[in-house]
Amino acid sequence: MNTDQQLFDELPVRRFEYDDSVVLAADVGVADDTSVDVVDDTVILVAGDEQYEQPLPEEGARAFINNGVLTIELSGEEDH
Repeated sequence: MNTDQQLFDELPVRRFEYDDSVVLAADVGVADDTSVDVVDDTVILVAGDEQYEQPLPEEGARAFINNGVLTIELSGEEDH
């Protein structure tokens, strides 16, 4: 199943639910100065001079940017 929702209060994101994980994907645009990191249960996205933080429902998430698409992988079978 996939659904639409918002990330960082303004970024449209697609949510894909699988048997053992949930994947969130958002187009953040291609820029050399955009980076993402996960600290505890928070995703931190830095784009230019702006920093955005998004709490996650669990620790242990993975986040990365590839070709301008931010992907956040949540593992486990918990309700996200």
